Amino acid sequence: MTDLLALDDVHVYYGPFHALRGNTLTVGEGEIVSLLGGNASGKSTTMKTILGLIKVKSGSVRFAGEDVTNASTRHRVKAGIASVPEARRVFPQMTVDENLLAGAYTRKDRVGIAEDLERMREHFPRLGERRRQEAGTLSGGEQQMLAFARALMSRPKLICMDEPTMGLAPKLVDQVLDEIVRINKDLGVAVLFVEQQAELALSIASRGYVLATGEIVLNGTSRELLDNPQIQEAYLGKATQA
Repeated sequence: MTDLLALDDVHVYYGPFHALRGNTLTVGEGEIVSLLGGNASGKSTTMKTILGLIKVKSGSVRFAGEDVTNASTRHRVKAGIASVPEARRVFPQMTVDENLLAGAYTRKDRVGIAEDLERMREHFPRLGERRRQEAGTLSGGEQQMLAFARALMSRPKLICMDEPTMGLAPKLVDQVLDEIVRINKDLGVAVLFVEQQAELALSIASRGYVLATGEIVLNGTSRELLDNPQIQEAYLGKATQA
């Protein structure tokens, strides 16, 4: 599988604080990869580094064969990286359609944007029904679908999702996970997503990385990670045998 995204020995600092410690990870074309870890483990910092919101001290970030280590966020979005931020962060006083159009801010092709707007209404029928409704009045699940659709409006090759199930009712969590799989399979978009609930994340991802204090401490296929005693004890609530 060809690497779409590749971080190589990436170090990031917040002032004197060493936030990411020589991390190397890849996401292949059309792949779903999960990024696991507890609070303050470096998951969100990794996402911000990929999006160009934080500068790399050393190491490199490559996307679609291009070195984007020093590229702006706008350049990365145009190259094909989109994001679904933590807690969805839709624009609450804008309508559903206005939120979707905001996702195409780097594009100039009006005809293509109009076509994609219609495609999002078809792919997410509930959004089509609520196209003129203010986003802040949608349910949590509908807002998450809107955040997905807004990200897709940039025609990305990769979507970075930061805890997409956070704050959702249990019955909606499965819907969100199903939608991630549908986006991946139907549209061929690769997904890198942060998740604290390992079992949920690894149920749809092909591979995963585990972060602790800014360092990748484990990686492997989803099956390998689910079978790993360290993962079982730390994330699945299963005590390891002495």
